[in-house]
Amino acid sequence: MNRVVLVGRLTRDPEMRTTSSGISQTRFTLAVNRRTTNQDGTREADFINCVAWRGTAEAIAKYLTKGRELAVEGRIQTGSYDAQDGTKRYTTDVVVDNFTFIGSGSANNNQSGNYDSNNGPSNNIATTDITEDPFKDFGNEVALSDDDLPF
Repeated sequence: MNRVVLVGRLTRDPEMRTTSSGISQTRFTLAVNRRTTNQDGTREADFINCVAWRGTAEAIAKYLTKGRELAVEGRIQTGSYDAQDGTKRYTTDVVVDNFTFIGSGSANNNQSGNYDSNNGPSNNIATTDITEDPFKDFGNEVALSDDDLPF
């Protein structure tokens, strides 16, 4: 199984390009903090190259900027190419299937939500006025005894 989930911050603004066949591609790098600190007590980060395609690529390029924290889910893909100097170069990217905004963005991007490449954007935050009964419209009260509970 090839699945990866990362939480980090964008190191620069995402770069979107369009292929010759009209498919959107966005590349970006996530700085992901390590769980432990080094000998100096400093927390180090890994810089992970990511690529997104189609609608996911368009949403990332449109809504995200340098410094924005997000979670991505996808798969690791490796590749290689011959550089201009004749040496073989190897690449490792996370191909992003979906992502979730984390924290707040700038004043223009102050939104939280997620984007699933299969279903598009959705908002995963619900707000409820806690001074009101959230179940008031669900009908009559249900009386339960301890014997009705499975735990």
